[in-house]
Amino acid sequence: TNIGSILASVNPYKSIPGLYSVDAIDLYRQHRLGELPPHIFATANECYCCLWKRHDSQCVLISGESGAGKTESTKLLLKFLSAMSQTSLGAPVSETSTHVEEAILES
Repeated sequence: TNIGSILASVNPYKSIPGLYSVDAIDLYRQHRLGELPPHIFATANECYCCLWKRHDSQCVLISGESGAGKTESTKLLLKFLSAMSQTSLGAPVSETSTHVEEAILES
């Protein structure tokens, strides 16, 4: 759920098909925060929009207990931001190379 610009999420400890797919990235990149159900991609999109459209610095704080999914949440944010940076070059989300994403995640 969202609490203002804060996303409170729970680790389901199982895979949910399609939740973090390319289609989900494409859907959330087209909407502002609050227009669609709460999602980590909505938070990432808000950061991306504020960074590029308003030229405001951004910071995302990911907090939780051990095993809560902080690392996975970070990977999902980076996946979204990587896809967005590549689509800004003109490629559709479904055709973006994952080289940038892979390099970031491996670092």
